[in-house]
Amino acid sequence: MFTDSHAHMTCDPPYKELDELLKRAKENKVEQIINICIDKLSLERGFALAEKEKWIHNVGATTPHDVEKEGELYFPLFEMAARQGKLVAIGETGLDYHYEHSARELQQTFLKRYFSLAKECLLPVVIHCRDAFDDLYAIVSEYFPKGQAVLHCFTGTMKEAEVALERGWMISFSGIVTFKRSEALRDVAKEVPLDQMLIETDTPYLAPQSKRGKMNEPSFISEIAQTIANVKKVPLEKVAEVSSKNAARFFNLVY
Repeated sequence: MFTDSHAHMTCDPPYKELDELLKRAKENKVEQIINICIDKLSLERGFALAEKEKWIHNVGATTPHDVEKEGELYFPLFEMAARQGKLVAIGETGLDYHYEHSARELQQTFLKRYFSLAKECLLPVVIHCRDAFDDLYAIVSEYFPKGQAVLHCFTGTMKEAEVALERGWMISFSGIVTFKRSEALRDVAKEVPLDQMLIETDTPYLAPQSKRGKMNEPSFISEIAQTIANVKKVPLEKVAEVSSKNAARFFNLVY
């Protein structure tokens, strides 16, 4: 049984096909999905979905891409949800200097605010980081030194992963690890301890190699797990079991 540790199920387009996607997820042995909410609509949908489907759990924050346009607008909503116990983590928040859709300084400001919220509510943090690890770790050292976090959709180097691992964080691998040109990332996955690893689809993005060009969905998680199993030379069942237990521990789920 698998846990998809990061999927945008209540954003469009997945939400428009939600019943079918959830059915296929169940048929493909997905037992838990962590749903990432990024705005008011996806959060409201997430609340309704989690009430109906007890195996779906919500995480919320404005992404670093969107903080310039939506950060102030939606922070109070995620703040209230966290304080009411409706979220299993804060995120995805972080820093993205690759696209830099929002100014770096503003991304940093909201990252600090979300770290503060996570500390107040005793929640872990789901972090998006691209081309910004030095600044991320500097902010963490000052604002979230003892907090728990996962680097979602990790594409960094082993050196960048080691800093997170030393903090006791999780590293999460997405469909990118299956891509033909991702040899370097597979080398990282080989070295990351299985007991500090999560797997995710990042639905609807980044469908694994055999599904390239299609909308991603949680039912595709097994291809990611199989790639991890191959590089680590362990059974697929072990990757599924350990990563699911990791997710249950990290997000404080019943497993």
